[in-house]
Amino acid sequence: MPTYKNTSFARKSVLALVVAGLMGSTGLAAGTALFTPAPAVAQSALAGAPAEGFADLVDQVMPSVVSVQAKYTPASVTDDSGNGEQQFQFGFPPGSPFEQFFRNMPNGQQSPFKAPRRGGMAQGSGFVISEDGYLVTNNHVIKDASEVSVKFSDGREYDAKVIGSDPKTDLALLKIDSKDTFKPLKFAESKPRVGDWVIAVGNPFGLGGTVTTGIISAAGRDIGAGPYDDFLQIDAPINRGNSGGPAFNLRGEVVGINTAIYSPSGGSVGIGFAIPASTARTIVADLKDDGNVTRGWLGVQIQPVTDEIAESIGLDKAAGTIVAAVTDNSPAGKAGLKTGDTILAVDGEKVDGPKELSRKIAGIKPGTDVDMTVYRGGKERSLKVAIGTMPGEDMAAAAGNAAPEDTPRFGLALAPSDTGEGVAVADVLAGSPAAGQGIERGDVILEIDGAAVNQPEAAAQALRQSVKKGGKAVLLLVKNDRGQRFVALQNPKG
Repeated sequence: MPTYKNTSFARKSVLALVVAGLMGSTGLAAGTALFTPAPAVAQSALAGAPAEGFADLVDQVMPSVVSVQAKYTPASVTDDSGNGEQQFQFGFPPGSPFEQFFRNMPNGQQSPFKAPRRGGMAQGSGFVISEDGYLVTNNHVIKDASEVSVKFSDGREYDAKVIGSDPKTDLALLKIDSKDTFKPLKFAESKPRVGDWVIAVGNPFGLGGTVTTGIISAAGRDIGAGPYDDFLQIDAPINRGNSGGPAFNLRGEVVGINTAIYSPSGGSVGIGFAIPASTARTIVADLKDDGNVTRGWLGVQIQPVTDEIAESIGLDKAAGTIVAAVTDNSPAGKAGLKTGDTILAVDGEKVDGPKELSRKIAGIKPGTDVDMTVYRGGKERSLKVAIGTMPGEDMAAAAGNAAPEDTPRFGLALAPSDTGEGVAVADVLAGSPAAGQGIERGDVILEIDGAAVNQPEAAAQALRQSVKKGGKAVLLLVKNDRGQRFVALQNPKG
């Protein structure tokens, strides 16, 4: 399970995740129902926590929950320094999407779930979703495994095959290698509410079927684990080995898949994260079709609209998401979307920020036409966009150097760029408005207040004009090797 060592874990700067990877970050794609309907829940389905406890509910769901064991070809894995280390240095398989977080822990700390050498094995949890033995777990539990097996609470063990996995949502679909019939669980159709009871079942620390209870503490959490983060936060205790296990409502329906925890120590402190059933339902249905997930694609780089950016472009308030770059020959480019446009709505549904837009577009079937409301040049307009199929790679950019052109009000020294596109940032004055907005030496400024600039003198003149206008901020389009973004630089005289 990912573990968070940063109290501001809702931000992208999360320092450490302990993988629910606790093994051993949306309807994102179109898909049809995959699952064999679960047996009808008894008419006495719980409306509230029973005084006598949850034993009846546990009896109902426990036969469908499994311990997942992933075996890896025995081999010594080296760390980044080239030194030989135990196979799972961070407590989960090499290449896990959460591995990077542990390498960045402060003061050289390593994961508190550093696993001993155990013959190349990792453990997690999962649950059955069809009578013929399809089951769901986390991708990080089975990633790169040479063999996968599952064990039921009654002692039955089976080999399982990986049908498909999706690293971006950390979900995987397995199929039990058997002609036996299994008891499936059902994903909840209704959206859970904050404060609802939740029951977690899994395989913490390899102990086998274990039950804990709590409530849904929050929804829509972005923990920096992936581009489509939309986690439920729960306080039912979950620990290493719970990864991939289900979280139930009081009707015995799966509301989430336990995936990550926040923890200063590595153990449960009552802050866990589960992938919502709405995400899992569509992802696993897509995986069953062909082992892959097909997502919609727009072809833009986007960023939040801050109050400063909103004022710079003439919006009454911060809303939507601003386009920092448009990919050549992309659906966005073909539809006429431009850098600097602010996307306010898709098919009439308001867009609050980049994450929400990403989830909306990813969940649209490629080839579908959508109406997009954008703000451009002080006016709203509508564009029709034919959503494409998401490719594998993102755009990148370059920077340059040369003799500076001084613009001291903003703390920038500018120079011609190596490519002739824009002007390069040759230096940034510490404590200046530019430094405060994260502009760095080597960045390239492409536009100032919507106008392209290709020479330092022209850029300096545009900055001076902004000062004369008396606005609070000047809007720059800045490019570096991580992509493009808009920056609202506070006007020293604004």
